[in-house]
Amino acid sequence: MVILETDMSTVFKIVIPARYASSRLPGKPLRLLAGRPMLQHVYERARASGAQEVVIATDDERIAASAAGFGADVCMTSTAHASGTERLAEVVATRGWSVDAIVVNLQGDEPLMPPRLIDQVADDLASHQIASITTLAYPLKASENETDPHIVKVVVDRSGYALYFSRAPIPWHRDPAETGAGIPGGNPMLHHIGLYAYRARFLRDYSRLEPSPLEVFEKLEQLRALWHGLKIHVGIAEAVPAPGVDTEADLARVERVLSGVESF
Repeated sequence: MVILETDMSTVFKIVIPARYASSRLPGKPLRLLAGRPMLQHVYERARASGAQEVVIATDDERIAASAAGFGADVCMTSTAHASGTERLAEVVATRGWSVDAIVVNLQGDEPLMPPRLIDQVADDLASHQIASITTLAYPLKASENETDPHIVKVVVDRSGYALYFSRAPIPWHRDPAETGAGIPGGNPMLHHIGLYAYRARFLRDYSRLEPSPLEVFEKLEQLRALWHGLKIHVGIAEAVPAPGVDTEADLARVERVLSGVESF
C-alpha cells in the first residue's frame, strides 16, 4: 500500500486592521518605506505566510484606495470601533466566515514581521483546542528595560497559558539577592509580541464581553479575555521580530533596515 503524504498545515486567514488616525504618527499605514506604503510591506509579509486569505480592514477611503492599488482585498468597516479586535469581528461577520475559522490579527504597523511567526501563531491555536486566543512572546533580553511601559510583559502557567499581561515588570523580584541576577528560574519574564490568532467564534462574541477594570487600567485589551475566564495560549516565538512603527524614529529605523544599512 502506498501512503500519500497530506498537507497538515493550518488553514487560516489574516486580517490587517489599518487606521489613518494615530496620535504619534498620523497617516501611519500610508507612510512610505523604501518607496512603498508601510501597509504594503505588511501585506506582503502576510502573503508570504501560509494564509489562505488576507484582508485589509479599514474605515478610511485613502487607505482603501492605496490597498486596492497594490492588489489587496479590502473590507470597509465602521468608524465606531474602539479596537482592532472589534474591526476583525466585523470582517468575520461581513465575510460570513465559519465560527471555527482561525483568524490572525496582523497589525498594520509591523512591516518587518517574519512570516514564520504568523504561521506559528496560527499553528499554535490549531494545537490548543481549549484556547480562544493564541499569541507569542520571547524571554526578555538583557538589553531590554523591564520597567519600560512600552514593553508588554506576560507570565504564563506551566502549560503555557497566560496568567497576566502587564506594562509593569512581572514577576516582581521581591528578594533579588536570594534568586540571584536575572529572571527567577522556571518563571521567566516574557516580552509579549502583539500578534494574535483567534477562533472566529471568539471574535463573534467579543463585543458582548464587558470591558474589564484591568484592561482599562493597563490599556491592554487582551486582559478582557482573561477577566472573563477565557484561555490565551502563549507560544515562545521562533524568532524575535523587529519592533513595530509608532514614531518617526521607528519609521527611520525600519527604512534603514529595509535598505540594508542597519540590522535589528
